[in-house]
Amino acid sequence: MSRWAATIGATMRVFDAAATEAALPFPDLIAALRERFAAGCEVPPRHVHEIVNPLGEAGQDAAGRRMTSLIMPAWIPGRYYGVKIVNIAPGNARRQLPGLHATYLLFDARSGVPLAQLDGDVITARRTAAASALAGSYLARPEAKHLLVVGAGRVARLLPAAWRAVRPIEHVTVWARRETEAQALAAQWQAQGWSARATTDLASACASADIVSCATLATEPVVRGEWLAPGTHLDLIGSFTPAMREADDACFANARLFVDTDEALQKSGDLLVPLQHGVFSADEVRGTLTTLSKGVATGRKSATERTVFKSVGNALEDLAAAVKVFESAAG
Repeated sequence: MSRWAATIGATMRVFDAAATEAALPFPDLIAALRERFAAGCEVPPRHVHEIVNPLGEAGQDAAGRRMTSLIMPAWIPGRYYGVKIVNIAPGNARRQLPGLHATYLLFDARSGVPLAQLDGDVITARRTAAASALAGSYLARPEAKHLLVVGAGRVARLLPAAWRAVRPIEHVTVWARRETEAQALAAQWQAQGWSARATTDLASACASADIVSCATLATEPVVRGEWLAPGTHLDLIGSFTPAMREADDACFANARLFVDTDEALQKSGDLLVPLQHGVFSADEVRGTLTTLSKGVATGRKSATERTVFKSVGNALEDLAAAVKVFESAAG
């Protein structure tokens, strides 16, 4: 009996946050993403729904009253079919809640039999950090040792561990809008054995970093190209809608640009605004995670060029992570 047939009568497995995380160490997850991007799968357009709370809450602006819900399917024909529902609520910071919540369902792609329910928050955070590290394995300088993390949320916390899987990171600096959050995250990393510190001077931190990795929900640029030194790799994670932006136009001028998928050019304000301003054109994008993983695109060419990677997330990544968890448990 094939392993696919053996799943038909199986009881659906449930993987809580701890079990999902334990099955996704970054070296293994990065390898799984590299393999799946190279092999491909079916990924239809995501559904995007804006859900507005008409009543609002004290102290919230319009963005804080809005929640974005994404429905993200993907499948490997004849093997696996998965769907993630992820809700992003920028106003959750005032509620002292994470800004993102998600769940993932994995099915047999032939019969529709449910195979597993997994913690979507863990999958989303870990595959997002792993995708940045995967891109960085092609784009960051091989000797890159100083990582600057911009942001202090769920994904930001994971970035040092993800990056260390592909580069010899020795020191981590963190900046966040709330200084106390940056200090708390630096202390957490220090307790884990990292050489880490918080900073309030983002410009100086950008100038001294080898890798600048941004994971925020910013709607206006927080990083400026004039701050970035030659040879810097800029990793932009947070902007996944046209209204969101982490980097100014100058970050893209005279830099080699890569994206996770071509969808980024339609989704991210980080790209749409400089495209409209003529800073670069769509045909100047040098590659995607698919072309990099296949060896079709060329990554970094010199030690002094600046590289930029912009991701908006893709259901392929979620499916690769979910399959990794399920198959690890199945043996």
